[in-house]
Amino acid sequence: MMLQRFFITALCCVLAAAPLRAQQELTLKLRRFEQPDSSRQVHTPSAFLTLKENYTRAMENKDPVAAAQCLQQMGRLCYHLGHYPQSLDFHLQAGEIYRREDKIKLLAGNLDDMGTLYYYNRQPGQARRQYEEALAIYTSLQDRAGMALTYGKIGHLYEKQQQYDSAFFFQRQALAQYRTLDYKQGMAKIYENLGSIHEDLARYDSAGYYFRQALLLNEQTGDDTARIEVLNNLGDVLRKTGRYREGLQRTQQALALALQVNEKYQLSGACRDVAKSYHLLGNNDSAFYYLEQSRNHLLDIYSEESGKQVALLQTMYDIEKKNREIERLTSARKMNRIITVAVIVVIVLLIVLGSLVISRQRLRIRNARILAEQDKRRYETEQERMQAELENRKIELSTHTLHIIQKNQLLEELRNRLDEMVKDERRDQKKQLKQLQQQINHSFNHDHYWEEFRKMFEQVHQAFFNNLKKYCDKLTPSDLRLVALLKMNLPSGDIATLLCISQDSLRVMRYRLRKKLSIGQGESLTAFIQSL
Repeated sequence: MMLQRFFITALCCVLAAAPLRAQQELTLKLRRFEQPDSSRQVHTPSAFLTLKENYTRAMENKDPVAAAQCLQQMGRLCYHLGHYPQSLDFHLQAGEIYRREDKIKLLAGNLDDMGTLYYYNRQPGQARRQYEEALAIYTSLQDRAGMALTYGKIGHLYEKQQQYDSAFFFQRQALAQYRTLDYKQGMAKIYENLGSIHEDLARYDSAGYYFRQALLLNEQTGDDTARIEVLNNLGDVLRKTGRYREGLQRTQQALALALQVNEKYQLSGACRDVAKSYHLLGNNDSAFYYLEQSRNHLLDIYSEESGKQVALLQTMYDIEKKNREIERLTSARKMNRIITVAVIVVIVLLIVLGSLVISRQRLRIRNARILAEQDKRRYETEQERMQAELENRKIELSTHTLHIIQKNQLLEELRNRLDEMVKDERRDQKKQLKQLQQQINHSFNHDHYWEEFRKMFEQVHQAFFNNLKKYCDKLTPSDLRLVALLKMNLPSGDIATLLCISQDSLRVMRYRLRKKLSIGQGESLTAFIQSL
């Protein structure tokens, strides 16, 4: 009854520890799948903070390759702490920079990391594409170490998909490359992978052979962590073949070595394997004890890992918060700078615009002044031209008037002489002389010259007759002639000669004209006419 209770209790403990054990196995497999020295890397929040600072410094120094390497390391750290989405984001950023800077070897390493990440994120198709691209790059560079590493990863991927022929092929390709390089640590990893494939196929003799080869190489290189894992694998093979005590010895060696190097993951696995061996040997008290030890170590591991993850999340949150604050301050600073620049630009534009307006106004005023001066000069020139033309007209009018006076004077003399000849008693000439007298009188009364005189007078004295009509619009042609001659300020004798009348007749005409124009007694007719 007591024995039955014991097994029930042990079974409950095993069931309680099952989820933790599954996670532990996954972590151990992850370690076996990584590069040989990756387990020695420091995966702490402080390391992440250091990488973040290095990344910021590289960006400030405009060193994109160094920044990409920091991103890749941050991706690895997040991957080891189980933050797969953040890890993928960092790796994608690093890959983009490597491609842009044509750093293909670094790109290949980043692709291998992304392949591992996709595999543990249950995306084997994506993982295979990353590995194949990395392998193509390493092959083009004839980088045997990179080729060997990628061959091993592809072989492991095929193993987990239970495509064992392909798994063997790629693992052997990896082993051949490591042998060429004489890289014992890499060879040990491939031997361990081959042993795992044979173990999956229940070929325990072959599995034991490859595990022993791996153990030998790990002892030569002093890789204690890898030795622990291989010893545990050898213990599993021995237990599966019924050699429980030999298996227990191998597992106890692994446990002792794990305690020595303080490798907690391997320590938990070794305790669990020791518990299995004791259970198979019928020593359930010891089995229960080591099972509890394994569970306690596993709880410590997960407490530590949880603390690291929480610390990393807090660090990432603080960094993100700080980045947001920096971005906010940067944005505010940029906005202030933009506003300041905009204000300065607006002020400068207003100044320039004001200067342009003032300049254009000054130019407009200057042009207006120039145009005004030009118009003034043109006006003055036109006035001078018109004045000169008026003077010419006056001269012509005076000349024309003088010619008329001279003609009339000549005609007056001829008429006087003819009058004397008519009075002569010589009858034979009388008739002819009368005809000549009539022609001369007709010439005195002819209006042709007066019409030409009127036209020239109106050109010189524009609107004179129109102004005159405002005082009297019933003036005769003789009155108009007299007014025109008075306007020219001619002497009375010349006026009488031009009109072919005597001085007495001229006085009568002047008197009648005063009446028609309503000029009062004492007012000068000539002054009135000159004022029009």
